[in-house]
Amino acid sequence: MTSVRSSVQIAAPPQKVWDVIMDPARLSEWVTIHRELREHSPPPAHAGSIMEQILHVRGADIRVHWLLVECREPHHARWEGHGPARSIAHIEYHLTAVADGTRFDYQNEFRPPLGAVGALASRTVMGNAPRREADRSLAALRLLVEAGPA
Repeated sequence: MTSVRSSVQIAAPPQKVWDVIMDPARLSEWVTIHRELREHSPPPAHAGSIMEQILHVRGADIRVHWLLVECREPHHARWEGHGPARSIAHIEYHLTAVADGTRFDYQNEFRPPLGAVGALASRTVMGNAPRREADRSLAALRLLVEAGPA
């Protein structure tokens, strides 16, 4: 299993950050590997919401079906994703109010198919790309939210 953690501080209240990160239509504005949103539950997000997303990873487009399994607005969300060949991903968002706005903690765990062999292959192919893309996405999110309404 590959795990990535990243954090960013955003000069905005948690609700404002939440409204951006939980709007599937806005993924293209901050998620660097996002390519297309195929379908999604209507807002507002709630446990049981679904989303189908096309991600671009290491030169390949992959389709992931997401289910929002936990949702405590505006502080916590946990998504479970199912991708090709029975791969599984878990993404968690934690938002904490701090003196200057919001601390956004992001965690992504990915379990490739084929057990230990798949995990070794995934680490070899992916290298440090997941962490780099998470950091880039959170930097883009900070700029987007701090810039104000679109």
